[in-house]
Amino acid sequence: MTTSHPTARGVTARAPGKVNLALVVGPLRDDGFHELVNVFHAVSLVDDVTATPADDVSVSVEGVHSEGVPRDATNLAVRAALLLAERAGVDDGVHLHIKKQIPVAGGMAGGSADAAAALLACDALWQTGMSRDDLAGLAAELGSDVPFALVGGTAVGTGRGERLTPALARGEYEWVVALSETGLSTPVVYGELDRLRTGRDVPAPTVPDGFMQALRSGDAEALGEALENDLQPAACSLAPALERTLEVGREYGALGAMVSGSGPTVAFLVRDHEQALDISVALTASGAADDVRRCRGPVPGARLL
Repeated sequence: MTTSHPTARGVTARAPGKVNLALVVGPLRDDGFHELVNVFHAVSLVDDVTATPADDVSVSVEGVHSEGVPRDATNLAVRAALLLAERAGVDDGVHLHIKKQIPVAGGMAGGSADAAAALLACDALWQTGMSRDDLAGLAAELGSDVPFALVGGTAVGTGRGERLTPALARGEYEWVVALSETGLSTPVVYGELDRLRTGRDVPAPTVPDGFMQALRSGDAEALGEALENDLQPAACSLAPALERTLEVGREYGALGAMVSGSGPTVAFLVRDHEQALDISVALTASGAADDVRRCRGPVPGARLL
């Protein structure tokens, strides 16, 4: 892979957040994960991670709701740096500075984006010479969403989401994302889904009918109608205010509305820039969202700046 020569200022990598165009959750597996079909879509809300030479491994964070990001070894970017150092035989330390746009605990894989960016930045800083495939293997060890943050675009994830196949997708889409000041824990949301499904026979997950055709056509209206997230009922059960957020976006004509991943971020697929502005104003004026961002997708995965 391409590397940058390290400087006193370090090396910066950027990785995108995601929305799940379709998230179909199958039965609980013996390893504690659920079997998934997950259609990932990378959007232009991004995090930047700067890796600077240091005596040990540490992290600092700035940006939206950054007070909710751990500053210790539980931080996924720190775990990425430590894993890369171990596998590459690197003894050097690194300071990681994360500049966040992606909401924290918002269902947009911000922590996974940080891990992917940290892998790229530390690989370049330490000049490990690892291939992109090598880094993808490390990404899969770190978490289900980290491999997608490396590749970006639109892709179908299977297994627990880590096995990726690029999707045949046309067009560019505009999104409005409604943020919440309080996050939702992904394991808690999955646990609530299991509770809501108690006594039901859960089939193996499959891509929803007509979904891939909507992607191939580049038809925003068809895609909006096809959006699906099995975690949405669980997220709304834990955070009932999400129902009002979804309702406001639909009232103002969003082509599609859904909780992103495990929530509580809500994503609205919109027709154009003008409608994006209208829905953004409606969400904030009504109090249905604490903060609103506009973005587009698909965008590339993690890259060096």
